[in-house]
Formats: sequence, C-alpha cells, structure tokens
Amino acid sequence: MHELKVVEIRVSTGEAVPLVVLEEVAGLHRLLPIWMSHGGASAIFSATEDPDPERPNIHDLAWRLVESGAEDLEAVRIIAYEDGQFYAELVLGSRCVAARPSDAIAFAMRAGCPIQCVDEVLDEAGIDPADGVPPAEAAGADDEVERFREFLDSVNPDDFTGESGES
Repeated sequence: MHELKVVEIRVSTGEAVPLVVLEEVAGLHRLLPIWMSHGGASAIFSATEDPDPERPNIHDLAWRLVESGAEDLEAVRIIAYEDGQFYAELVLGSRCVAARPSDAIAFAMRAGCPIQCVDEVLDEAGIDPADGVPPAEAAGADDEVERFREFLDSVNPDDFTGESGES
C-alpha cells in the first residue's frame, strides 16, 4: 500500500475532462492521473476551502454524518483500475465502504486522512515522472497516458483562472 497526495486539480472551461493528479508520497513518486466528472472535480476542489457550516455541500454533510458515527474515517484507498475506471473505498474502522475515487478523495481532504493506493493500481496506471511512461504496459494504459500527455500539451494557465481571458 502506498500513500498518495493530491498535487493538482485540473478543471478547464473548455471541453477537456477534469483531472486530479495524485503523487506517491515516498518511493518512486509516481503520478496517478484520474479523469472524472466536473462534479467530482468540483467536490475535490471545494474540499480545499473552508466549509460553510450553515449550508454544507453534500460532501460536507456526509462527512458530518460520518464524524457523528462511532467509527472514524481512517483512510481512503484506491483499490482497483479496470477498463479505464478507478475504484475506491472508505476505511471506517473495521468496515470498508465502496466509493467513487472523486468522492473518496474529497472526503480524505476534508478529513485530513491518508489517501492510499494498492501496488497493482500504481504499477498499472501510475506514471513515473522521470520518464513519463507507465511502469507496466497494461492493456489500455498507453491510451490513458497519451490522453494525459495531450491534455498537458493543450493546457495553459488561463484555463485555471475561471476567466474568459477577455480584457
């Protein structure tokens, strides 16, 4: 099991699919790009801001419910990667609850708990920043890496300002 941290949240005003980039905390410092819906990326981004206690969004509300329970959120785990889809779970004491990776990451950021990833997922979908290629050549992984490279080539700082670029 490897601990990860969020290093980038990319949301474009264009048609590009939002992306969160996780980085391995120790070891090879592999990157794990996860494409997601705009709602998922928004949830992760909102977890970087202070919540509104009077009008919580769904993740803040759900987090309050978890906090009020008997078991604490110990970690979130990215546990599988199949056919281009990532799978995650919340670790609540002795129980694990399935979750979308975007929701799990948003919870981890709000809770301040570790984001973990199983070896097999990093081996298959992780990108070594030293050479930019996946450590293992899995079916479909090359397409995913190529999409990531194309995205990086087409993005510019103005895509992240939320402004239209007009003066």
